[in-house]
Amino acid sequence: MEDSAQDFAKLELVSTIGFAGCVPGGLIVHPDQHHIIYSVGNTIIVQHIVSNKQRFLVGHTDNISCIAVSKSGRYIASGQVTHMGFKADVIVWDYETCSKYCLLTLHKVKVEALAFSPNDKYLVSLGGQDDNSVVIWNIDKKEAICGAPAAVPSSGTSYVVAFSNHNDELFVTGGNKTLRVWELDLPNRKIRPTDCNMGQLKRIIKCIKVAEDDQSFYCGTTSGDILEVNMKTRLFRHYGPQKEKFSLGIQALQILKTGDVLVGAGDGTVALLKSQTYKRIRTAKVDGGVTSLTLRGAGHQFFVGTQISQMYRFNLSEFSSELINTCHYEKVYDIVFPYGYSDVFITSSKNDIRVWNTNTSKELLRITVPNMDCNAVAVTVDGKSIISGWSDNKIRAYSPQSGKLIYTINDAHNKGVTAIATTNDGRHLISGGGEGQVRVWSVSAVKHKMEEAMKEHKGSVTCIKVRKNDEECVTASTDGSCIIWDLKRFVRNQVIFANTLFKAICYRPDECQIITAGTDRKIAYWETFDGSQIRELDGSKSGSIEGLDISSLGDYLVTGGADKLIKVWKYEEGAITHVGEGHSGDITRLKICPNRQWIISVSADGAILRWKYPF
Repeated sequence: MEDSAQDFAKLELVSTIGFAGCVPGGLIVHPDQHHIIYSVGNTIIVQHIVSNKQRFLVGHTDNISCIAVSKSGRYIASGQVTHMGFKADVIVWDYETCSKYCLLTLHKVKVEALAFSPNDKYLVSLGGQDDNSVVIWNIDKKEAICGAPAAVPSSGTSYVVAFSNHNDELFVTGGNKTLRVWELDLPNRKIRPTDCNMGQLKRIIKCIKVAEDDQSFYCGTTSGDILEVNMKTRLFRHYGPQKEKFSLGIQALQILKTGDVLVGAGDGTVALLKSQTYKRIRTAKVDGGVTSLTLRGAGHQFFVGTQISQMYRFNLSEFSSELINTCHYEKVYDIVFPYGYSDVFITSSKNDIRVWNTNTSKELLRITVPNMDCNAVAVTVDGKSIISGWSDNKIRAYSPQSGKLIYTINDAHNKGVTAIATTNDGRHLISGGGEGQVRVWSVSAVKHKMEEAMKEHKGSVTCIKVRKNDEECVTASTDGSCIIWDLKRFVRNQVIFANTLFKAICYRPDECQIITAGTDRKIAYWETFDGSQIRELDGSKSGSIEGLDISSLGDYLVTGGADKLIKVWKYEEGAITHVGEGHSGDITRLKICPNRQWIISVSADGAILRWKYPF
């Protein structure tokens, strides 16, 4: 078994920057109107709308695939995905105590959708394409009442489920060429479906909303139109818009008190449509395909969540929006603090570099280069430029205030720039590439030129650290070697070999020792003077160690990696003191902030977590 937080003191999670925008309907306003609920990875976050204070519900073993909140607000239910052949859990949470109420397990591989009955009596869950079943659960007894196949074998997967607003025994499911109204027959423990007659129409349904009076329900389709179906007769009423369909399909919809329909489309369009005619009254555009629409109160305000993890707050009367939450939606490759400054930090990911306020978790600046990965990022000691290494072989320097490009070094490496560091005097850059070369560049505002290329590594360079006196640097590579280079003569002073792909490296503050970590799950201490190994610790029981940092006093070490745990170690004793659980993706990098108040960790699912430094 993996080391768990139960065996050690728990690292306190302070805030999360992250939002799983790809979860359909994954952003929900709680019925108390003061909180929004969403997920990142395997964690559910309950966030206060005004103060942004967060609470966390942790219990899933893999990414959350759907969320539902009961009408009274007492329960939150969440379903997850898992590996082929395994069962996927549904967890029902008690909202007040933020604790697990019950665990429900029946579905295979994935839970596609969830819905609560209007009086909190039942929960209905829908399995994914490997499971294709509907199960109804009794919440008081914490057990399944009955289940049935979600659709006839000739139709495809069901994607969505919605409960009636007033009847605890009536719900609707929809999906690929299937639309059914179900009734619960409690005495016989059966659910009985009626297929809705769609005539010649063939549609893939992605969202369903039942009208407040339960007379009809509305379905959003991938064809970009809305179907209206009579709940009682199960007969198709009409559909629209006939001409101006929504591009990339309707992914989310809400019915307002007036009967008008609010729609979110896959191309980022948010539109208000007139009831019956489906004529567009108002439209707006957001970044990324809309996956969630949720009303606050009477609907004067509503929130929109998009595929690229942006959250917007809309004012209905003016149809104006503001961006309230944003984060990376792909793997975060690197993180860095400016020298001696803890109030901001910089992260790099696919397409962009972002500057964040450490205390408020708000994005201050975004620098975008479309379709490129920013593999590494560094800040000059004077704080005047952000240096970044990209997958298109270029090194780019930007101003941290404006995000303006200062200079570009073209063709810096063959197979992408994979690691970068600056000297303390600010006159040189050291870059590492996918082909294994380490190159030293002299840079100024007006010109930049390569001084030397050092060709000893055979694998890509993963990490570079420079000594305070600028006379030496150490590079780690996936070829199983770390090399200490002389930056005056451009030759190697020492080389360290190990049977591992080195992923992270750092100097102890007095620079007499180097600490390394990599895929062999070991943390190793080495002598800088002669490259001899001093000690080796078992850093993890499963998966590589990708992130490593040492406190500025040299007394504590922090590691993280594929086991998704943050571990704090005493440097001298080599013993774990604290463990932090919260990431659902592999941890790719982490940093202790210069004033030793926080630990910031980033992961492959795009999440950025801030932990309280425990000492």
